[in-house]
Amino acid sequence: MKSDTRIACARRIDAVVAHLQATIARGDPLPDLAELARIAHFSPFHFHRVWRALTGEPVGRTVSRLRLLRALQLLRDPDADITTVAQAVGYDTAQAFARAFRDALDASPGELRGRPERIDAAVARLGAPAVPSGPDPALQVEVVSLAPFEVVALRNRGAFADLDAAFGRLFGWAAEAGVVDSIVGLHGVPHADHRDVPPETLEFDCAIELAVQAAPSPPLQRMVLDGGTFARVRHVGAYDRLEDLTDRVLARWWPDSGHALRAAPIRHVFLDDPEAVPESLLRADILVPLEPGHS
Repeated sequence: MKSDTRIACARRIDAVVAHLQATIARGDPLPDLAELARIAHFSPFHFHRVWRALTGEPVGRTVSRLRLLRALQLLRDPDADITTVAQAVGYDTAQAFARAFRDALDASPGELRGRPERIDAAVARLGAPAVPSGPDPALQVEVVSLAPFEVVALRNRGAFADLDAAFGRLFGWAAEAGVVDSIVGLHGVPHADHRDVPPETLEFDCAIELAVQAAPSPPLQRMVLDGGTFARVRHVGAYDRLEDLTDRVLARWWPDSGHALRAAPIRHVFLDDPEAVPESLLRADILVPLEPGHS
């Protein structure tokens, strides 16, 4: 049963890759993440993270790699027109195509056109990254059941490195409201993987849990963090490396765990203050939502 999950994941990824390859070959507009998640039968909450964890690269890099692989196929024709090839694989200009080509392959399209040996070497270079598989003894994951609870939250839009300022606003409000001594937890809900989106577009809910009721004013808001079954793993180190450990959980623990992912966002529980604890000793729990009743 557990190995079947890993095989099923591989088949889902293959289906998405095949769809992307066919779309690029036809010159059609690329599907959005929601459509790719549907093809892969993954929740949109988890698709981009599962993809990165199981393939070793973000979806955008996969698309770029498949575009260049299709371009190399077309460039086997020594008479291929560079601009036509660029447009065929989704680049607006030959200049943008040439930059992407050189960044990935240290060569221009013209240098490889009609040269099968160099094209074969380039195809090999563009192969999918290797991803470790199988058990990870260093991972200590526990499956826990948590009750829902209320928090006071502030949605931050901006770089992950700027979250301290957002939490500072929450603490400032708590001090003014006279409830700062009632803070019993710090929580975070990322709405994207900060490694995969432009910093200015990242949305992240910063939240404080209180032992008392409170009535914040906008843009702060009361919010309920859902309960249920979660995979919990402890991260130690810089908070901007939380997603790296999430990758390991999704790639090395989850496929063989017997648990299905629940359509809800991953959460973080911050256990230390970066201003008071050395970065290497910071602790946080990662909570990956699971469907109940699986084992």
